[in-house]
Amino acid sequence: MRILVTGCYGYIGSLLVPRLLAQRHQVFGLDSGLYRNSLLDDDQLIVPCVAEDLRDVTRADLAGLDAVIHLAAVSNDPLGRVGRELTLDINTRATVRLAELSKQAGVPRFLFASSCSLYGNAGSALLDEDGRVSPLTSYAESKALAERNLALLANENFSPTILRNATAYGVSPGLRLDLALNELVANVATTGRVVLRGDGLAWRPFVHVEDICRAFEAVLVAPRQSVHNRTFNIGRTEDNYRLGELAELVHHLVPSRMEFEPGNGADRRSYRVDCSRLAREVPGFRPRWTIAEGIEQMYETFRAGGMTRADLDSDRYDRSRALRAHVAAGRLAVDLRWRPDIAAARLNAGTERHPRPSFRATNTSSCAGPASRDVSW
Repeated sequence: MRILVTGCYGYIGSLLVPRLLAQRHQVFGLDSGLYRNSLLDDDQLIVPCVAEDLRDVTRADLAGLDAVIHLAAVSNDPLGRVGRELTLDINTRATVRLAELSKQAGVPRFLFASSCSLYGNAGSALLDEDGRVSPLTSYAESKALAERNLALLANENFSPTILRNATAYGVSPGLRLDLALNELVANVATTGRVVLRGDGLAWRPFVHVEDICRAFEAVLVAPRQSVHNRTFNIGRTEDNYRLGELAELVHHLVPSRMEFEPGNGADRRSYRVDCSRLAREVPGFRPRWTIAEGIEQMYETFRAGGMTRADLDSDRYDRSRALRAHVAAGRLAVDLRWRPDIAAARLNAGTERHPRPSFRATNTSSCAGPASRDVSW
């Protein structure tokens, strides 16, 4: 298949692209490169790029494709604080425009990375894909609006599929440490402390980044009638945790001391999700990672790679910090586009490599996934 992956240098995209190439798909990319200097390894990410900014893609860029996997976005709730209108412009308007152009270009499948964050504050009720959507942030609102508009585009020639990802975790070439479990494990790997902020009572569903990739791969090749205009929660139903329980599990699995800090009072999100639909309706998908295995993978990788507290505090692995650093240095305009002189310099640099981070661990992903094992605590 000829596939466009937007956000190809991101946390999910940098892991998904090599997997698709290994399956002999022809892959094209689209990515603004805002976070490319955080990549642990970009040797397998050299794919033709149709455009840099999502807002600049044209119908001609999409001609001849069999599918679009749309991952690119202002990427999580804290980052959505760059402003509601800008978040909606990129995550909703540009997404719908990309889908409309894809439909006009004859692209039959459009896979959209949404988020379980749009469930908002649902308490302890277990929600399936028909559960009430109640977004509390600009990011979640942008995903909910994009979903609604994509559904309206569906017809006999254009099949959108919505994949609502749980909170991601795990090692990826485009590593992020601004995600709940990744941050907990990075803290304990570099300081020996498990830090729980707030009361820890909020619920979250979790999913390993490799299992997100497996979900996209399964939907990509599933029979059209199984995925046409369908929505799927992506994760494991058994991996809904209170944040305090998650911190306790990290503390149980790796040598550490437990510490508590006030905070997170502004974050009212709390939700549990039922993730059984995808495995039930698309038999080619089965999640393979447990939370315990993911914690061990990250801890071992961070320690073996020599991660330090300086890495944890840097802007390389935190999307909000990276954007602020770009803006402070004058590289980005207020609309999150590269300033013209920076864009020209990047274009002239061609395929010049970005400096590698000091943390040099290689990605330890496995197509087979880990062996399952029970962990009691």
